[in-house]
Amino acid sequence: MKKTADRKKLVRVIMTQLVTFIMASVFLLDIYTYIMCNKYEKRYTFTKEDFSLSAGDDRIHFLNTANSDCILIESNGHFALVDSGEGNKNPRKKTAYHGFGEDVIGYLKKAAAGKDGKVRLDFILGTHCHYDHYGNFEEIINSDDIIIEKAYFKKYDVSGSTELESEGWGNAETYKKIIAALEKKNIPLIQDLPDEEFMFGDFTAKFINTVTPEELKGRGENSASVGVKLKKGERTAFLAADFTAASGLEVWYGDSIGQSDLLKIGHHGYFGSSSRSFLKKIKPQVAIVTNYLGKIYPNVKWNLTVTAKVPIYSCVNKNGIVATFTDNNRIVLSEHAMDTVNSFAAAQN
Repeated sequence: MKKTADRKKLVRVIMTQLVTFIMASVFLLDIYTYIMCNKYEKRYTFTKEDFSLSAGDDRIHFLNTANSDCILIESNGHFALVDSGEGNKNPRKKTAYHGFGEDVIGYLKKAAAGKDGKVRLDFILGTHCHYDHYGNFEEIINSDDIIIEKAYFKKYDVSGSTELESEGWGNAETYKKIIAALEKKNIPLIQDLPDEEFMFGDFTAKFINTVTPEELKGRGENSASVGVKLKKGERTAFLAADFTAASGLEVWYGDSIGQSDLLKIGHHGYFGSSSRSFLKKIKPQVAIVTNYLGKIYPNVKWNLTVTAKVPIYSCVNKNGIVATFTDNNRIVLSEHAMDTVNSFAAAQN
């Protein structure tokens, strides 16, 4: 009996030491990658965003909606909204928290309103049916100050979701409310997304993953994510929604996406995004994450900064980032765009 007890005690000691070693290694890895992120941040010089269009009007606005997605595309007087940010009624959250509906609508009114004060969006796109992407669409659609020409939403397919998503995350109910709001405002709904390139102002745009491959269904709603490829002149961007290697999308579409100078990191920089093989295929020069820099998984930061030597910029830490694609094939970055909006709103009150 004593030998058995001693053996169990030895196993516990070894396991404790092993777990401690792993945790310490992850902690040190995170510190190192964070240092590398700060080092590579010097690659791009940021200016304070003032909405003067000094660098041009072909722009991608990455709003600060914490660890959720809301991206405004602007080109030659045209605007489109990709995802809507976290709302304040997420079925997964049982206590009160700050949603971003008011922030997003305020930003649209500042950045995209015409002389009559109305915001006109050529289209809105919901990349996939997770609340951190769909949360504010209902409020945006119902706003009398926002005119939407058409809406792209793939039909929600519960068979592609995990059991937890379908039963506990309220995906279907969120989707139904958005569709009902579109119908009430008579906004054309397009569920069969086009897979050919189309012009959006001066950008050439293309939706990626317009039809979810059957082989990837059942891996979760992230596998339904719609990415957006944008190109102007010699510069390209890929807005990766929640593309990950774990969902299969990085592997499935990496070759067809091709080189992309700017990468909106998939799935907020969580585990399974930005795999080495994917980064080798798209070869980004700059990466923007819709999350706090400290919340990105260490292996994702490692793949980007240490292996691919790509600078990462957080639109949360910088309170909104605007990437301007200039006529001379440069990408110019500005920051604190939402500070400007908040100042503008305060001056109106």
